[in-house]
Amino acid sequence: MKRLHLALAAVVGMVLGVAGDQALMRGRPRPAAPAVAAQLAPAAAPVPRPAPAVVPGQEDPRAIYRVPLEDSPARGVKSALVTIVEASDFECPFCKRVVPTLKRVEAEFGEKVRFVFKENPLSIHANALPAAMLAEEARAQGGDGWFWAVHDKLFSLPALDRASLEKAALEVGLSADGVKAALDDGRHLARIRRDQTLMGSLGAGGTPTFFVNGRKLVGAQPFEAFKALIDEELARAEAAVRSGVAPSDLYAQLTEKGATAPAIVPGGSQQPAQVAKVPLRSDDPIRGARVAPVTVVLFSDFQCPFCARIEPTLKQLQAAYGDKVRFSWKHQPLPFHPNALPAAKAAEAARLAGKFWEMHDKLFANQQSLSDTTYAQYARELRLEPARFQRDASSTAIAQRIGEDQQLAAAVGAGGTPTLFVNCRRLVGAQPFEAFKAVIDEELATAETMKAKGDRLDATFYEKICASNLAGPLAVR
Repeated sequence: MKRLHLALAAVVGMVLGVAGDQALMRGRPRPAAPAVAAQLAPAAAPVPRPAPAVVPGQEDPRAIYRVPLEDSPARGVKSALVTIVEASDFECPFCKRVVPTLKRVEAEFGEKVRFVFKENPLSIHANALPAAMLAEEARAQGGDGWFWAVHDKLFSLPALDRASLEKAALEVGLSADGVKAALDDGRHLARIRRDQTLMGSLGAGGTPTFFVNGRKLVGAQPFEAFKALIDEELARAEAAVRSGVAPSDLYAQLTEKGATAPAIVPGGSQQPAQVAKVPLRSDDPIRGARVAPVTVVLFSDFQCPFCARIEPTLKQLQAAYGDKVRFSWKHQPLPFHPNALPAAKAAEAARLAGKFWEMHDKLFANQQSLSDTTYAQYARELRLEPARFQRDASSTAIAQRIGEDQQLAAAVGAGGTPTLFVNCRRLVGAQPFEAFKAVIDEELATAETMKAKGDRLDATFYEKICASNLAGPLAVR
């Protein structure tokens, strides 16, 4: 029955237009902002939408999320009563499908609504990342106006190959040399990864995903769905303005206490760990035997206090199980931890010199003192060559590698940290030793059964035992 439910959920996701892609916002440039009083002019009473189902153990549809706007491209006036943050992918068909709906929203609500764009190019779309880098280069060359011009152009193109991107850039009026350099050297990659990390932490790994004054709306929804939610948020915003909140401060005020991770309704029966395919690179950091019956993959953040809290438990597991369990690391630096990404880069630079786990241990042991100065100090203590360490830590290759881990985290449901996968079975949070022991013991029994049937404990064993778990009813596909 659980498998049936998941299959139905997948079908519903396709119908709504969720494919790990993100929605876009199109429309013509807006005229000058009208007075706030005009925004507050009486309007027809909104038709209340049906109360969303609140299910224990699932994401709360009433939740408000704190989604920082940062310096992301915006279309509309800062004093708009409703801000729609859109996480999107230029190659996502569902994102393209929702464009006419967003244009209608813009036409009908005018200056009451503004749009803010967050990049989330999915790894399943080969041209999505280059398209995002072109859009970001447009912003760098000409500000938000040029970003939106390229945004609209990209969504109108039948193809997003390199030649099409360069041609579109010329048609918009961008510097050809600047565009070629941006596509080749990845200069905007860190900015794109920042957006992707934020969306992953909010449980918005799929596209299109929208936040309407912090209220999550997923998929290529019809206009009526947007209108119902916007009408509710207009009423909330108007009440705030009448209470004295300045319109320019509305968004920050309305989302100030919002959730920074998926808001789950308390209660519900405890479900077994879900399963997701978590591939390993040949050079991913491994602690323990190179081959083991049980592999624990950890998505973690060096500044996350819960990640630090789980480290003693992992060492306890290593001591208890020895060569039967190995541990692999994946980066998931969260956007609200300013030192997490630089620390991850330092750890990666150490990995290239064969000292990942030594740097890992130092970073967690001194979590309250993370800084460029301490990273350089730890590198000296580990006898790493200083110039190479600094060069590697600031390299595009390392930034891209960390970004790949973050994309994988979003795809497998590891938006928060720590999230662990025991032979691809997911465990979330700083769980106690006993929680891990129960799952590991089950996996050891499964491994013994597989070996008795002829499966060898070799480099392919992890994939085989994950495949066995993925064939079960709790697989995330």
